[in-house]
Amino acid sequence: MKIGVYGGSFNPPHTGHALAAAELIRKLELDKLLIIPAADPPHKQLAEGSPGPLERLALCRAAFAGIPGAELCDMELRRAGKSYTVDTLAQLREQYPEDELILVMGTDMFLSFSQWYQPERIARLASLAVMRRDESAGTWEKVRSQAEAYRENLGARVTEVENRCVEISSTTVRRMLAFGAPCCLAPEAETMILRNGWYQTGGSLRGLPYESLRERALALHDEKRRAHVLGTAETAEGLARRWGEDPDAARRAGILHDITKALGPKEQLHICEKYAMMLTDMQRANPKLLHAKTGAVVAREVFGESPAVFDAIWWHTTGRAGMTTLEKILYIADYMEPNRDFPGVERLRALVEEDLDAAVYAGLEQSVGHLRSLKREIDPDSLKAWNYYGKSTERRLEP
Repeated sequence: MKIGVYGGSFNPPHTGHALAAAELIRKLELDKLLIIPAADPPHKQLAEGSPGPLERLALCRAAFAGIPGAELCDMELRRAGKSYTVDTLAQLREQYPEDELILVMGTDMFLSFSQWYQPERIARLASLAVMRRDESAGTWEKVRSQAEAYRENLGARVTEVENRCVEISSTTVRRMLAFGAPCCLAPEAETMILRNGWYQTGGSLRGLPYESLRERALALHDEKRRAHVLGTAETAEGLARRWGEDPDAARRAGILHDITKALGPKEQLHICEKYAMMLTDMQRANPKLLHAKTGAVVAREVFGESPAVFDAIWWHTTGRAGMTTLEKILYIADYMEPNRDFPGVERLRALVEEDLDAAVYAGLEQSVGHLRSLKREIDPDSLKAWNYYGKSTERRLEP
């Protein structure tokens, strides 16, 4: 028999995993595909609020139901210690001594395969099949180059599988659950998650003290963005004290302003649909720019933030004519927080201590000028804000 081995944390398993399983069975002409949830993945720590191994097994049962040839295997859940692939394959080789074992994996895991525990032994126990998950030609060229290196250095047998895929990760699925907009889950799996409050869906996040809010919010950001978010929150709090605004509202807006930034265009639009948000034609055509709007809605609907915080987040990328003090503070804090480094930022940091409106205008002028230099469409609200604060600043500076 040809037996595929599809392991992972499946935390949670989603429609992308299910489609990949069906494609692998078809493309590799497998007699069966073993779905093997890891009890204790050696390469990463499970996210906070994750269900236990047996619960993830139940989610997998729901996610992969109805796929002919897909078979759940609880081997790693019954074995103590870290869930090393080499141990699983050695156990399967004993169980299927005469059959062909094919270890399947995505591009990210394949590219790091040489760093796994005992990759040479894995290559002896099973052939490798790498799934195409990224349409980028550069990524696929890396896969092919790495496949040659594995064949030469490890004696690996490698098959490249170009398959249809759903471009979403379990991390994104968890974020969408936390944002109250579940997606890409089998109905039974979604019901199980919400009924049991897994992935931080249980209990209210509304009205959290700031320290708790910061902890929850940072966990939902990409790691590379956390320094920026913290810098924005701290800068906004400082500017609020300088300009007579509520420091707590300012830091809450700062810590939440990019809360949905890590989501892709489809997920941004899904949140808009979930919360019945009205979008302009420009916003629909440029969903990557929607994070300010979806972030504001998540801040209000999930975290229970005030209308003032909602408005500050809503306008923090485009600005608008006649902004409130809090809106100006978040706009400029996002622009000049300590991690920002671009020509003119030091001038902006000095200016904001003297004239908040002039600093906002300087930020808008630089943004509008940059977009014009790239010949990109400029949001009408940004143009209105630029004209409004330009005239306002000029009037105040007249002798």
